[in-house]
This record gives sequence, structure tokens and C-alpha cells, in this order.
Amino acid sequence: MEQELEKRTLRRITWRIVPFIMLLYFVAYIDRVNIGFASLTMKTDLGFTASMLGFGAGIFFWGYFLFEVPSNVVLHKVGARLWIARVMVTWGVISAAMALVKGPTSFYVIRFLLGAAEAGFFPGIILYLSYWFPAQHRAGVTAFFMAAAPISTALGSPVSAALLELDGIMGMHGWQWLFVLEAVPALVLGVVVFFYMTDRPEQATWLKDDERAWLVKTMNAENARKAGTSQHSLFSGLANPKVLALSLVYFGTSAGLYTLGIWAPQIIKQLGVSSMTVGLLNAVPPSISVVAMIWWSRRSDRSGERTWHVVLPCVAAAVGLAIATESTSMFGLIAALTLVNIGISCAKPPLWSMPTTFLSGAAAATGIATINSIGNLGGFFGPAMIGWIKDSTGSFSGGLYFVAGLLVLSAVLTLILSRTQRGATPTAKVATESGH
Repeated sequence: MEQELEKRTLRRITWRIVPFIMLLYFVAYIDRVNIGFASLTMKTDLGFTASMLGFGAGIFFWGYFLFEVPSNVVLHKVGARLWIARVMVTWGVISAAMALVKGPTSFYVIRFLLGAAEAGFFPGIILYLSYWFPAQHRAGVTAFFMAAAPISTALGSPVSAALLELDGIMGMHGWQWLFVLEAVPALVLGVVVFFYMTDRPEQATWLKDDERAWLVKTMNAENARKAGTSQHSLFSGLANPKVLALSLVYFGTSAGLYTLGIWAPQIIKQLGVSSMTVGLLNAVPPSISVVAMIWWSRRSDRSGERTWHVVLPCVAAAVGLAIATESTSMFGLIAALTLVNIGISCAKPPLWSMPTTFLSGAAAATGIATINSIGNLGGFFGPAMIGWIKDSTGSFSGGLYFVAGLLVLSAVLTLILSRTQRGATPTAKVATESGH
């Protein structure tokens, strides 16, 4: 009876919450990386170099870095419904303002403001999921949420390429139309969030009475079990060495993710194909990675193992980037980019299941935000280094090797974290039990 109640409750909250937050992240990721497609024509219209594009695309994450922790603390206090709505409306307005860019300075300023506006969204959703789903189910649920990123690339690439064809309509460039039209969903969904989201299980009138009672009891019991070993205070989430280690692990995966999001269209374009062909080809790797990501995360949940479910994908992504540097054929390049997509997509959900095993309350809010804010600086350094190396050498190869090195470092740090915490944390324990 209890098992049936658990399955019924988890099924109901999954269908209520997960498709909706996937839609939100789908829109967020498009607005974050559509600069990759806009730059196919924007760079010529505004005279941008690869360094300018890489720096401007990456400076988004400095805004993220500065405002991520404060934003998540506010969300923990006022609730996800109000704060996520605010975040989405703000970033929708600023994303549309990208159409007003006239040169490097305005480009840098608006991208920085976009990062500041969007700060708190991703870690806020990760924190939100920890209110609703028991720890043993969290990697799988997180995988579905994060699958929105590769799905947005798969579906958004041909759409973005098509919007570039609006060039000249009403006196606007195609890239200006791209920014304006792709900002509209964020504005609309920001309003929907306010009326649709529920902050806590106790407030879930859409659950049956027995389902709500089971969920509240289960989550309270989980928090009580963590009470003796978890850290709860605001400062402990910032200062925890494990949080800092996971931040560095996430740094490498973010460098890889945004290298793909921002530079993959340019890398494919080098083979001399049209913008629409770039859009269609760029959709292939993330489409495949979605399936791999969900399977890998469910495997991690079933086994309870996290460490090697992060390490192996990071190594695979690094190998894919190394292969991409040597690929001269279309098939070889897309195959290499597919391996990179699979590796990065598969590493992230198990990684995000680690912090809430040793953090709760305000510490979880600040800890998750710290990991995301520091880690996402990889989204600055990866694309920026690729742009600088491209201008210096005329090739993407050096930059891709640099990002591959960061992914190897992420794998090594994950292993070190597991070894040093063996027997002291759930993460280390399951690594030991799995025989790795």
C-alpha cells in the first residue's frame, strides 16, 4: 500500500512539475546561447572579431557569478513562484534588448545584464526540486529538467537559422529579429509561472490528501536524517570545501557546454555550408545526447553511484573535443560533437545530485548557487579562450584542446573528492559499494 502511494505521488508531482520546468529551461537556454547563431551574420554587420564574440558571449557568466547566490537566497525566503516569475520577465526584456547592440561596448553591457537577470534561475530550480523529490529520485528528475538544454539546441538551431532569413524585413537585420522573437516566450512564461507554480508540498492542493501527507512526511523525514550531519547555515553553504570542489568540477563541464552552444555553429560553418544547413546539422548531436542523458541518470539512481557517473562522461567529452580538432569531414565532425554532447549532458545530473546529500536549508540554497555561479565561469573562460586562440592562430584547435583539458581536470577532481570523502558522505559511500 505504501509503495503504491509512493509511486502514485511521485508520478503526479513529476507530471505536474517536470514538463513545466523543462519548458522554462528550454527558453532560458535558447536566450543564453542564441548568440551562437546570431553571430553568423552579426559579426559581419557589426565588425566583431572572434575574440569580441567570445568575450561578449562569456561575460554573461560574470553577471551570473555576482548575482547567483543572492538570488537563490531570496528565492529560498520568498518562494520559487514569485522569484522565478521575476527572473523570467527581467531576462526576457534584456534578451530582446540585444537587438539594440551597436558595437562591442553595448554588446558586452547587455550580455552582462542578461547574466545578472537570469542569475538564480538554474540553481533555484535545482533547489526547488529538492523540496519535492526524495534524494534517491533526484538524478533522474534533474536529467529530465536538464535535457531541455540539448533539446533547445536541437529544436532551436533550425528555428534560429530560419529567423536569420528575416534579414531586411522592417529595416531590421535577421539577428535582431532572432533576439526579439526568441525573447517573447520568456515574457509570457514569466506570467504563467506566477499562477502555475506551487512553492512547497504543504501548499499542493492539486495532490490528493494522502499523497500530500505522504510527501510532506517523506521530505520532513529526509531532512531530519540529514540534521545530524548536514550543514544548514548560510555561511556553511559558501565555505564548505566540498562545495568549492564541486564548483571546480562544474567549471569544466560548463566550459564544454557553452563551447558547444556558442561556437559549434561557427565550427560547422567552416566546412562551407549555409546557415540553414548549420542549423540542421547542429541539431543532430544534442538530439542523440538527450536519450543518453536520461538513460545514464536513471542508471545512476538505480545503482546509487554518482562519482563514476560523472567521471566517465567528462573523459568522453574531452576525447570528443580532441577528435573534433582533427576532423576534416562533415561526418567526422558531427560524430565528434555528438560524443562531446553525450559526455557533458550525462555528467551533469549525477553531479547535481551530490550537493543536497550534505547540505540542506539555507546552506543548500547558497551551496547550490555557489557551485553554479563559480562553475558557470567556465562558460566565460571556455568560449573566451576559444575566441582569443582563434584570432591568434586562425584555428579552433587550440581552444578545443584547452576545453578538453578542463574536462579532464573535472574528472580528476571528482575522483579526488570521492577518495577524500570515502566513508564520510553518501557520495563516497556509494562509490565504495559499487566497487570503483
